[in-house]
Amino acid sequence: MTTLMKGQLFETTELINQTSNTEFILLGFGNHQIFHVPLYLLFFFIYMGTMAGNLLIILLVALDQHLHTPMYVFLGNLSCLETCCSSNILPQMLSSFLTGSKVISLRACFVQHYLFGSLGAVECYLLSAMSYDRYLAICRPLHYVAMMNGRMCFRLIASSWITGFLASAVTQIIMSQSVFCNNKIDHFFCDTFPIIESFCGDTHAFKLYLYVLCSIFTFPPSILTLTSYIFIIVAIMRMPSTVGKQKAFSTCSSHLLVVTIFYGTLINIYVVPNTNKLNELRKVLSLFYTIFTPMFNPIIYTLRNKEVKDALRRLCHFLFRFREI
Repeated sequence: MTTLMKGQLFETTELINQTSNTEFILLGFGNHQIFHVPLYLLFFFIYMGTMAGNLLIILLVALDQHLHTPMYVFLGNLSCLETCCSSNILPQMLSSFLTGSKVISLRACFVQHYLFGSLGAVECYLLSAMSYDRYLAICRPLHYVAMMNGRMCFRLIASSWITGFLASAVTQIIMSQSVFCNNKIDHFFCDTFPIIESFCGDTHAFKLYLYVLCSIFTFPPSILTLTSYIFIIVAIMRMPSTVGKQKAFSTCSSHLLVVTIFYGTLINIYVVPNTNKLNELRKVLSLFYTIFTPMFNPIIYTLRNKEVKDALRRLCHFLFRFREI
């Protein structure tokens, strides 16, 4: 009888511990205190550079009339997206390095996870819309103004944001109703699969559901992006003039580089098997996708885009003249 009562008490206590978790512990990059200050400084300057670069592009697109075209409206939205993505992850990481606390509340973790998944889906759709815009500009230049007007541009941007946030809503609802047996997350932010590892019971069915859902929402825009650039490359190769080829390729090379970095890192993250030995590799790959890519995008577009550099010169000239007055 005593053994039975102890067993029931143990099961009751375990159930309480499972259902009353109100916080998670992000294990991050380990407990090496000696690296906290260098890592804090590194990611702080990355965050400042990311915010400055993307906000500058948003400012240029908003103020310069020469950039009031669909291509640069898409670029401004992409910079806004990258700003939100960095602000969703880096402040929490910087706080953990500064205070030494790796605790994140259950609600904050779910909010971070939902924003991460939603913004990732939005970027997938937005890059697809940008590739379609470049396809029309290069492959169907005579119909470009009629097909990519202000209304179509607005519809593509609005549908990208709305669909991206709706795509993660169902997954978020299911995860919020789950029971957790472990409150430790082996990652530096609340990513999907590290959170699932904390679930009680078998998680294979939920992982399969996630793979199917991700395929449904990301496969069509990725195919559209790939198809658009196949047609673009074929059209450029058929151009008789070398100058025409260079001009056409210069208008889409920056976007093509961003698409390659985005899908390259994303595929590597989810192709790598989910084993303990490869967790550190997954974290490094996640750094490129969540932190370094938002920093690189403004650099890629400003260094490889003549119109953006000209707009930056006009803004600097205006500010210099305003200061003299």
